[in-house]
Amino acid sequence: MVISLQKKLRACSAAVLALLGISSAALAQMPNDAIYMSKNTACLAVSYSHSSWDKYWENSLKRENFNIGTHTTQGVMPMLAVGITKNLNVIAAIPYIWTQASAGNLKWQRGFQDVSGWIKYRFVNVSGFSLHAIAGASLPSNNYVPDFLPMSIGIQCKTATGRLLASYRHKTGVYLTASGSYIFRSKIKIDRDAYQAGDRLYGTNEVVVPNAYDAAVRVGYLKKGIQAEGFMEHGACDGGDNIRRNDMPFPTNNMKSTIAGVYAKYQPKNIGVNARAAYVLDGRNVGQSTSFSLGVLYQFRYIGKSSEK
Repeated sequence: MVISLQKKLRACSAAVLALLGISSAALAQMPNDAIYMSKNTACLAVSYSHSSWDKYWENSLKRENFNIGTHTTQGVMPMLAVGITKNLNVIAAIPYIWTQASAGNLKWQRGFQDVSGWIKYRFVNVSGFSLHAIAGASLPSNNYVPDFLPMSIGIQCKTATGRLLASYRHKTGVYLTASGSYIFRSKIKIDRDAYQAGDRLYGTNEVVVPNAYDAAVRVGYLKKGIQAEGFMEHGACDGGDNIRRNDMPFPTNNMKSTIAGVYAKYQPKNIGVNARAAYVLDGRNVGQSTSFSLGVLYQFRYIGKSSEK
């Protein structure tokens, strides 16, 4: 019943993305890489993502659910990355998501999810080594249902994220990046007067969603419009409970996932394409999803001529 950002890039942690079946959008100039747009240039990208699972971890028990069958989440996300200076980029995105199940009678959900924005700043850049401070925030774009997991398209919380990323790129084009993030998440309101979390019954419609954190390592090659990398990502909630036996997931669950994947991009000039594939190796309170995404990119100058490379 359980299973995220890119996304992406969608705004919650990697664990939450895995819960919802949403892969992080695999685009250039993302909040989790060391690639920057030059001053006065921008990149408009659109990606399609697909994620599915038929097994999930109910707490630590890996199981199937024949009332769901295969759960599938798909999404389309436009994203814009803008170069303010060669060391400062701004990124904005909003995904449209739809969920479905191959069995049972759970109602499918669809709609725009959360609007997210990021600021990425490179504050050290010496001999191929660079350090990056990244800050992001997200807001729900509409009043979608957050507590109908795994069919919900999101969990309605506002988020604020702080990330530190370190990167080393050799002159041959080979690079290594490592990053870590902490995600603050707001309380949410649900359409019921009470709910159970852990062993306690709460007589309110206000739900405390646990904060989250993630970490990632990427090894790849980037030169002359060609990029290829392999990555490992781990995301988890900072606290929370587990899915009770034979129950549905809930926004208070402590979702954890470890993901392995590959990414490739080809962008010789203004127009480019990319692809990403990932698999959940291990987790708790998440689905064991296989995901992929495909994207197209268009880079352009938005004012004058860029003098910075």
